[in-house]
Amino acid sequence: MKINIEIDCTPEEARTFLGLPDVTKVHEAYVDNISKAMKGATNLDQLEALVKQVAPVGQMGMKLFQQFAENGAAAAFGKKDDKSKK
Repeated sequence: MKINIEIDCTPEEARTFLGLPDVTKVHEAYVDNISKAMKGATNLDQLEALVKQVAPVGQMGMKLFQQFAENGAAAAFGKKDDKSKK
């Protein structure tokens, strides 16, 4: 049996409903700092070093984000993992 529930709400409404804090100002400051730091990177080695320093959990966080993005893209296009077939 498969049940799908679709909820139409804004991110702010979902955050409030789930009791999560509003981190908009922190996010803006983080993105601003990253943007300023990236302007000083002149080659890929410098950019990689920067990402390792500022990214949460470093390289592991980047791999997790990449996996998340790939799985999201696969789900959006209807592609299923072999693991999900049981």
